[in-house]
Amino acid sequence: MKKVVIYARVSSVGDRQSTERQVRDLKEYADRNNFDVIYTFTEHISGAKRNDERPVLTDCLSYCANNTVDCILVSELSRLGRNVDEVLASVRWCKERNLNIFIQKENLSLFQSDGSKNPFLNIFISVLGTCAEMERENIQHRLQSGRKNYIAKGGKVGRKEGSVKTLEQKEDEYRTVLRELRRGTSVRRTAKLCDVSVSTVARLKKEFGL
Repeated sequence: MKKVVIYARVSSVGDRQSTERQVRDLKEYADRNNFDVIYTFTEHISGAKRNDERPVLTDCLSYCANNTVDCILVSELSRLGRNVDEVLASVRWCKERNLNIFIQKENLSLFQSDGSKNPFLNIFISVLGTCAEMERENIQHRLQSGRKNYIAKGGKVGRKEGSVKTLEQKEDEYRTVLRELRRGTSVRRTAKLCDVSVSTVARLKKEFGL
């Protein structure tokens, strides 16, 4: 019997989304194929995060490498990374360790039933990953356009008085600022590159201990 693990992810860090459906569907697939699910990893983290910023995904890969796991089951391609490069990096890592990946939505595996590598996988990932990136860019464009239109009509944006953002929310909102600071870019240079105030960069640098 093949030993498999399940990795499920949703973008919401609150209660708005759940990994329950992903896990249920993947367990049903495992049962139909007589697979032994030895561990289930679930993660609530933004899809915009890099793979090295996803602790549960990192733990999942390490667990598979250290426990002779045959396959990782995921619901869809986007669970493995935010863009083509990161998805391919995950695929390459698994391929080098002869660790199979099954992507349920696309009904696609890294290795075929005879153990040979799937010749269409990289092409498929590149096409789907590019489409996903384009969709994220379109969503971002629509959000920015809607925000500008709202402001033009007199709407007010920003936090309500007395509200406090969590570090997770700040990490997501100011990810480009934090990326530059982690690279060692100066406060003033970061402010200029990211089009934010120097005081904001200085505050984030202090809050995140950078």
